[in-house]
Amino acid sequence: MSADPTQVLAFETDCHIFNGCGFPAPGLHSFLFKPLWGDGDSNLYFNKTMLLALLGSIVIVGFFWVAFRKPKVVPGKFQMVGEAAYDFVRRGIVYETIGKREGEKYVPFMVSLFFFVWMMNLWSIIPVAQFPVTAIISYPLVLALIVWFTWIILTFKRHGFVGFFKNVTGYDPTIGPVLPLSMTIEFFSNILVRPFTHAVRLFANMFAGHTLLLLFTIASWYLLNGIGIAYAGVSFVMVLLMTAFELFIQAVQAYVFVLLACSYVQGALAEHH
Repeated sequence: MSADPTQVLAFETDCHIFNGCGFPAPGLHSFLFKPLWGDGDSNLYFNKTMLLALLGSIVIVGFFWVAFRKPKVVPGKFQMVGEAAYDFVRRGIVYETIGKREGEKYVPFMVSLFFFVWMMNLWSIIPVAQFPVTAIISYPLVLALIVWFTWIILTFKRHGFVGFFKNVTGYDPTIGPVLPLSMTIEFFSNILVRPFTHAVRLFANMFAGHTLLLLFTIASWYLLNGIGIAYAGVSFVMVLLMTAFELFIQAVQAYVFVLLACSYVQGALAEHH
């Protein structure tokens, strides 16, 4: 066995059941990556997740640039797919949540947000990459904070300070004596809890999904010995099923993230009395 038990999968490829080595279960170490450049101790470094985020951004920008650089009345394949993708977010999420008149100006932002989140999720099942960037809490948290600041700014801009106060506290004098308690809960919910839950919803789903994929993938290899081969086959089938399920979850999580972002914008633009 190697000195470092977290490196079993990487360095002991002959580790199988009945060989006297323990099952190298995935854990927090599965979400930590050594710097590709720089020094992790100095907080100035570049690692795998940063590389995937950068490559994902390039892929998204590159695709839409190719799709729309020379738009035609009769669209080609890339333009047709690009228009369908753009229209899905515009009509299926933004218009349905914010409305066509108010929502049109926010469509580019929401389209960018949707495809960035989706691409970061998709890395989980792409060979070699095989890691969802959004399973690192800092990435969905930054995205959630961008949405949160957008909501704050829009609310101030549309309603002024008094309107903003009513918006974030859910001010409603008709509820009577419980108004102070209600306003306090609403304030902390909107100011502190909202960006946290927005980020954690995406992070937790991708973290759990990747852990399950790792678990069955490692188990498939670990069980390849003796009678364990039969169980390895079952585990590999689970890998295939989980991969298909993850494809669905990745798209759903991108949809939910942007749907919530649109609902926050709609709340900022709505009139409060």
